[in-house]
Amino acid sequence: MLTEAKAYELSQKANSIRESIIEMLLTAGSGHTAGPLGMADIFALLYFHILKHDPKNPDWPARDRLVLSNGHICPVYYATLAHAGYFPVSELLTLRKFGTRLQGHPHREYLPIVETSSGPLGAGLSQAVGMALADRIDFGRSVNRFIYCLMSDGELDEGNSWEAILLAGKEKLHNLIAVIDRNNIQIDGFTEDIMPLDDLAAKWRAFNWHVIEVDGHDFMGLSQAFSQAQAVFEKPTVIIAHTIPGKGVKEFERDYKWHGTPPNKEQAHTALEELRTLGGKIKSEHK
Repeated sequence: MLTEAKAYELSQKANSIRESIIEMLLTAGSGHTAGPLGMADIFALLYFHILKHDPKNPDWPARDRLVLSNGHICPVYYATLAHAGYFPVSELLTLRKFGTRLQGHPHREYLPIVETSSGPLGAGLSQAVGMALADRIDFGRSVNRFIYCLMSDGELDEGNSWEAILLAGKEKLHNLIAVIDRNNIQIDGFTEDIMPLDDLAAKWRAFNWHVIEVDGHDFMGLSQAFSQAQAVFEKPTVIIAHTIPGKGVKEFERDYKWHGTPPNKEQAHTALEELRTLGGKIKSEHK
């Protein structure tokens, strides 16, 4: 159960992750801004409340597995892992540098903490389905961990996503939970202009998935969504998380042009000031 005190802690953690994202992108001079900022709350909730994992023992066999299908939002993934204690926060500033472990898309060979390498959009759910099937073969219906697959809404333009959705529904993989970043943008415009996805919930239900829709910035609602997903035993679950791309920085919010654009020095300075002000506000409201 998520208490108000824990929700406050998570909101502060998410804000710190957003600050790290801006600092990383500024230093790298390239990378994606909107998606990582928009997913900071979900990553904070997962790594500091939901997932079974151990930073001191990354290969713990009983850990939950998280597959990042939309690998381009890796700044939020890296920042969260660092804040969770998997590697020093200072290493975040090596993002996209020559020889870094923090590639522009997660690479398992360079950073074994991550479960899979990602890059080509639409591949992650197929990998997650394979993991969920393997666990069922190994442990039967008594499997007691979950495979989480984080996806973008834009990658649902890819046909192989729907092949994986169909197979998971057919196999009734109750140990599989997909999370869609429903931010309505992709690199060249709004999703509903490029390839309309709605009624998205109805599409997934037609493929035999349990569907939950939630505000992707409401920690209480998100926590309840994950608890509900874990309780479903007859089919896989998808959480459609409605998020604001660029969340936390007014200049970036809801503007698809920030999908794959990093901030310059002035924009980063303004963004960090805004996030630090927000952090102070969160702290004062909690008091």
